[in-house]
Amino acid sequence: MKIILKSEVSGLGAAGDVVEVKDGYARNYLIPRGFAIRWTRGGEKDVEQIRRARRAREIQSLERANEIKEQLGSLRIRLKTRAGASGRLFGSVTPADIASAIKDAGGPEVDKRRIEVEAPIKTVGSHRFRVRLHPEVEARLDIEVAAA
Repeated sequence: MKIILKSEVSGLGAAGDVVEVKDGYARNYLIPRGFAIRWTRGGEKDVEQIRRARRAREIQSLERANEIKEQLGSLRIRLKTRAGASGRLFGSVTPADIASAIKDAGGPEVDKRRIEVEAPIKTVGSHRFRVRLHPEVEARLDIEVAAA
């Protein structure tokens, strides 16, 4: 099945790409979750609009991405959130929480869609995550989660 990606899907493509995938993968995963739409001749017009929006959000140059990576590397990111006595959080830390913690630590504004958490963060302590700044640049960072 031919689809148009609405957002970046790891291992498949970026927003605005037209890709061919198995029917079940498109019908059961990509389309219901809003990652893609079916390809049609009319939908082809939407591709350029999706690509324009992606270009506006992306960091354009490799040099700028490396600059931001160095800025992020020098930060100490801390997040205070509600937790129980055993150190288990009430809920979990989301990429949006991490993006705001980076901003609060004095770092650059990072799009929450670029933050990938390896495992759900549900306990206090140090946790690892990564930020995809550019197709060739990825920053691996630690966040210190503390009970509020």
